[in-house]
Amino acid sequence: MGKHGISLRKLGRDSAHRWAMLRTMADQLIQHERIETTVPKAKELRRVADKMITLGKEGTLSARRRAKAILRTDASLIKLFGPLAERYEGRSGGYTRVTQTRIRVGDAAKMAYIEYIDRVGELRPTRSSGKRNSGDDDDTNGKVASSLSATEEEEEEEEEEEDAGEESEKKKE
Repeated sequence: MGKHGISLRKLGRDSAHRWAMLRTMADQLIQHERIETTVPKAKELRRVADKMITLGKEGTLSARRRAKAILRTDASLIKLFGPLAERYEGRSGGYTRVTQTRIRVGDAAKMAYIEYIDRVGELRPTRSSGKRNSGDDDDTNGKVASSLSATEEEEEEEEEEEDAGEESEKKKE
């Protein structure tokens, strides 16, 4: 048997419990802008969270009522239709990022952070261009990813040393 027509993860819960959990997690994600959970829950939450941002950007009374039916607190509703809607008004999708982090000690579950992108203090800066491996983005370890070959890197280092030598000569004069 295949997986045709099955679009949701059940997460070991009945539908009412699953929906209640996703509503609470969406509310917490809007409040804190980053939460840690298991990878399957984060991937399911991503669907709900992106729809919430879309409702916030829409900004109509109908959208506000539909969001209120999902979110649990008024503070998250205000934040959704205020700062979050303004932050993502130029973006047409992909508002969240799921980053796998660790294996949980008690049950060896894969854990992940889910966070809104383009915010202060995010785990990994958003790529500015559409290219995936542009070579000028920082990765999570703080090292600069480089697409240059070893000889090109050596040539750049030599040019930097020459520039430094010229600057020291100017200071002597």
